Amino acid sequence: MLGRTTVEVRADGVAVVTINNPPLNLLSVDVILSLKESIEGALIRDDVKAIVVTGSRGKFSAGFDVTAFGGSQGKKTKMELGFMSIQIVTDTLEAARKPFVAAIEGPAFGGGLEIALACHARISTSSAQLGLTELQYGILPGLGGTQRLPRLVGLSKALEMILMSKRVEGKEARTLSLVDAIAPADKLLELACQWALDIVECRRPWMISLYRTDKLETLAEARAILNSARLEVQRQNPNVVHPLVCIDVIGQGIVSGPRKALWKEAEALQELRQSSTCRSLVHVFFAQRQIIKIPVISKMNLLPRKIVKVAVVGGGLMSSEIATMLILSNYQVILKETNKKHLIDAISRVKENLQNRVKNGRATQEGLEKSLSLLEGVLDYDKFKDVDLVIEAESESLSLKQEIFSNLEKCCPLHCIFTSNISTFSVKLVGERTKSQHRIAGIHFFCLSPVMPLMEIVHTECTSPQVIVDLIDFGRKMRKTPIMVSDRKGYTVNSMLLTYLHVAILLAERGVDVYRIDQVLKSFGMQVGPFRMLDVVGLQVFVVISKKFVESLPDRSYKSQLIPSLQQDNRKGERSGKGFYNYDNCGKASPDPKLSRYMKTARDASNVTFIDSELTKLSDSEIVEMILFPALNEACRMISDGVVIRSSDLDVASVLGMGFPAYRGGIIYWSDSFGSTYICSRLEKWSKEYGVFFRPCDYIMERSAKSISLQTSETRQAKSQL
Repeated sequence: MLGRTTVEVRADGVAVVTINNPPLNLLSVDVILSLKESIEGALIRDDVKAIVVTGSRGKFSAGFDVTAFGGSQGKKTKMELGFMSIQIVTDTLEAARKPFVAAIEGPAFGGGLEIALACHARISTSSAQLGLTELQYGILPGLGGTQRLPRLVGLSKALEMILMSKRVEGKEARTLSLVDAIAPADKLLELACQWALDIVECRRPWMISLYRTDKLETLAEARAILNSARLEVQRQNPNVVHPLVCIDVIGQGIVSGPRKALWKEAEALQELRQSSTCRSLVHVFFAQRQIIKIPVISKMNLLPRKIVKVAVVGGGLMSSEIATMLILSNYQVILKETNKKHLIDAISRVKENLQNRVKNGRATQEGLEKSLSLLEGVLDYDKFKDVDLVIEAESESLSLKQEIFSNLEKCCPLHCIFTSNISTFSVKLVGERTKSQHRIAGIHFFCLSPVMPLMEIVHTECTSPQVIVDLIDFGRKMRKTPIMVSDRKGYTVNSMLLTYLHVAILLAERGVDVYRIDQVLKSFGMQVGPFRMLDVVGLQVFVVISKKFVESLPDRSYKSQLIPSLQQDNRKGERSGKGFYNYDNCGKASPDPKLSRYMKTARDASNVTFIDSELTKLSDSEIVEMILFPALNEACRMISDGVVIRSSDLDVASVLGMGFPAYRGGIIYWSDSFGSTYICSRLEKWSKEYGVFFRPCDYIMERSAKSISLQTSETRQAKSQL
């Protein structure tokens, strides 16, 4: 029955219990109860010697349905969770008098893996994926995973897998003793059944995971490992508690015994499910899955066409950065420049980018040479006859771009997609001289950084659904998360990030310490502070992208003098060994005491003759608000003007493109805790003090006015009742 389990008793006496809840065999209370019923039925049958648990359609189980997280369902849920973990998984499955073996193919995540851990043996395919991924949803493993995994793989490895939500393939799982044997998919069930019968005949050991101790460290060693894990969690994520709760539950099992710790695990799970962190992370989880769902197009069931060869046209530094990302994703790349010198320079930059990856240990020399073999430089369009996608990255000249698109139409195959990496002009305007409006779109990479997993796809009303599907697939194959935006002059999701960086620079030029700003934002939960981010992206890249933003939207940007003062001294960021920070040969950053002199140069160039004492007295929370509210302001403009499909798309963009903490739900979700009236008042205050750059957009002002009106109405109503 759909959403439950099935049982088949084989002639050899093995009952095969199959979790059947396609497509991913997700668990729920109903599925667990059905599993209990199937197991109990098999246990009382005289013709059943052993039981094998598996999943339908080549997927064991991807864990609990995430919709069960992030909300309160009262005492009934608490009873069910403890009931499932202890009475079903532990006392029915693991304590059964007939051996259980798990046959694992495909995903075995979260609760799915926890069921397998309670079996007396586990057989998997080499490509199976196993992991306890609950912490990424703000909770902890709740079906005994905190107790069984350390006893199977050792405490250190278990902590690594649980705290990082790390997944391992079957082959590695065998090395770790997480699974007992590896089998091909077509022989998996047979081997699992034979293994179960071997246990019956005492030819293989009957292992109870919950009470194994052979892989556990000594008590003293365990305490040291747990303390080290706590310190690392507090260092990396000072604002979240669920990893610390998880460590405590694991530790309690080692000190007080696993049975007591199972109840502690169930209680902790119930409490964490109702936390704001869980709700925020679940919001981001679903927002990420929604982001590629385009109304109408998603219902067409179009299959993406294969993109093999990509051409990048012009653009100097920009074309080199894009070409680097493409060859790192194993695409064949044609890089076209206007003359031989520009082409040599562009290819040299690509080589330098790849060499930096070797230097930093992110690639090998062999890998560098393989990547370079995918790149070919050209000066004309002769090699464009079999290109599947073109990314134009030329300078911001409309007539030049229109000429390029006209040439592309003549030289490229009919299926080739034409895209532009621009923001100053409408994409539709760039392609208006062609008859190919249906295959024209825009592509923006977040600050052109391989480490930022966000790619913006700009579509016009003429862009065909097939092209959109192709570009979404292209982005995902580049390990990017694509976000769809409508074609609006000057609008890109990048502007949200650029605003964030511009405000940080403004504060620094007015006297707020750069390293304090970074530390405050890092403590808030950003992956890195804004100035560390600038160094990672590269100051030259930032200048190229920022220049377009400033020219296109001068009243919504800040023209910095700080970056030029650093560049004059060859400080280009992490790649050059110095930027806002100094970097050693391993890329480790350290503050530079000489930075103050560049600040003075920037202030002199900006005619800022004094340090703003009011800004230097800002509290940490005020710095966070002053830097993030303008980015939120930019996001609200995009919502108001219909640039994005959903507001939650910008939550994903802030997490993946800005490093905004996922456990706060993204920038829009986080802002709801303040209310539009407060945000509007802060922006208006800063606008009066520091210019129109901070002026709240119409969307925020309208929401604030409605909120004030509603509050006034409620106050009048309350008074009338008195």
